[in-house]
Amino acid sequence: MQKDFLRKLGLKTKNAGTWTGRAHLTGSARSLHSQSPVDGTHIGSVTITTRDQYDQVIARAQEAFQVWRTMPAPQRGEIVRQYGEILRQYKDPLGRLVSYEMGKSLQEGWGEVQEMIDICDFAVGLSRQLYGLSMHSERPAHRMYEQWHPLGIVGIISAFNFPVAVWSWNAMIALVCGDVSVWKASEKTPLCAIACQNLFQKVLKANDLPEGICSVINGDYRVGEFMTKDPRVALISATGSTRMGKIVGKTVAERLGRSLLELGGNNAIIITPSSDLKIVLTGAVFGAVGTCGQRCTSTRRLIIHESLYNDVKNALAKAYQQLRIGDPLDPNNHVGPLIDTDAVNNYLKAIEEIKKAGGKMVVEGGVLSGKGYESGCYVKPCIAEAQNDWAIVQHETFAPILYLLKYNTIEEAIALQNGVPQGLSSAIMTNNLREAERFLSAGGSDCGIANVNIGTSGAEIGGAFGGEKETGGGRESGSDAWKAYMRRQTNTINYSDTVPLAQGIKFDL
Repeated sequence: MQKDFLRKLGLKTKNAGTWTGRAHLTGSARSLHSQSPVDGTHIGSVTITTRDQYDQVIARAQEAFQVWRTMPAPQRGEIVRQYGEILRQYKDPLGRLVSYEMGKSLQEGWGEVQEMIDICDFAVGLSRQLYGLSMHSERPAHRMYEQWHPLGIVGIISAFNFPVAVWSWNAMIALVCGDVSVWKASEKTPLCAIACQNLFQKVLKANDLPEGICSVINGDYRVGEFMTKDPRVALISATGSTRMGKIVGKTVAERLGRSLLELGGNNAIIITPSSDLKIVLTGAVFGAVGTCGQRCTSTRRLIIHESLYNDVKNALAKAYQQLRIGDPLDPNNHVGPLIDTDAVNNYLKAIEEIKKAGGKMVVEGGVLSGKGYESGCYVKPCIAEAQNDWAIVQHETFAPILYLLKYNTIEEAIALQNGVPQGLSSAIMTNNLREAERFLSAGGSDCGIANVNIGTSGAEIGGAFGGEKETGGGRESGSDAWKAYMRRQTNTINYSDTVPLAQGIKFDL
């Protein structure tokens, strides 16, 4: 079964090489080895991009940009539309690869490919809506307006937890904006990137377009540094940890480049006395254990009113006993593995820190072993009673650990929600209109995403995605996030036979 979906995606279990459009570059002696956290199987290897290969990729991207930027935006949208159609054809095998290489459930794997399809559809419409503004000039017989032009090369650095969707959020929008992209995929999920590139090749070849329009490079942070330090790359869009983002942001700023950062989250749900417990359980449990707690929008903290604290705690403990943990390609399972044994060790260290701080375990954690768990990456989602100011609670642990916190007033709850360095996603469960509006007001949640009666996880592509504070401030996907991939130009046209100056300045010759 696994070899079948690899074959359908044009992947081989031997060295896959460094792909850039139709070009298959070789020559690197080093390789990335992709190992599935599902069963520990070695899936395949991908050669690491050398500096010489990287320079070839950038040169081809620069050449491709000269062609791509002159195509009318709706024609660029047509290329993206065709890619969306191919994704529809390959949704099943690509979703299975995402699930197998990353470890998320098959439903989530298919859902991630659906996000790619959705962003293609969004980008196609956007290709006819890259609007500027017209403005009235203070000078007679003058017209002012603004327009938007492509930036050039967009460098995309993506994380393992969404190995295909987040790339598409950036690449599809950048493409209709007239940019070309170079993608440095996570070294933990390189085959997902190769598969996406193989599919994009089909579109480029069918339309006789330059291969450098969309490229992939492979490797660890050192290959990423090729792009972050490269003045030829106009924008770096980086998704990952706050620690990584601070390095990328500083490096790109030193060359006065642009960066779009989507970093860590420490997301909370406030549960009020008027909330619907059924909605609470669904939103909180999926938010906490979906993708095995490895989403930037995963629910890390539940801030529960003291009047229903014990009821919620007991209901959660009961719900956790019903979770099925195992092979994510089996649709009967709720939770798959962590990405690798390093993630498992971080999970175990976090539980140790919780107990040292005085936390009480409501649902115990631990590593699963035995038949079906041979990879060593399967863990038990756990729940702990904690305090918001503990160092371990302030820190984002990429694992299924949920903290329970207690509050008395809505003001206290919002202060707890905001009282962490990160500011990505937040939610409140309430049927009280005043509480909902208070949470959404300027004095409410300080996150980029604030939800009412849904969890912190599961954003739609139509809205701008991103967060504040140590989450980086970037916005991707919907709304007017496209403006990050373009440069603004203000134009003034004088159609008179004189040259009047602004502000009434006189300059006569």
